[in-house]
Amino acid sequence: MGKETRLFKSEERMARAAAAAFLRELADKVEGGEVVLRQGAEELTLTLPESLVLEVQAEDEDKGTRGIEHSLEVELAWFDGEQGGPLELG
Repeated sequence: MGKETRLFKSEERMARAAAAAFLRELADKVEGGEVVLRQGAEELTLTLPESLVLEVQAEDEDKGTRGIEHSLEVELAWFDGEQGGPLELG
């Protein structure tokens, strides 16, 4: 198995409406083919190919005395040099 390197990470609490607005803006950037992530002085630019792997996952994790943490994760993945057609929903 290959080595994983974290390039950027951000985590913050926000209202549901603010999270939805962020995801809409992110979707527009993905459609345009370039996503720039910024937090403070840190910045990462991702250039996305036409074809991506979309993974959606929902999980529950028991955090002991804090209770059950629910999560909805959306991941886009691709390999260098990968080409292909646009994603389609079935």
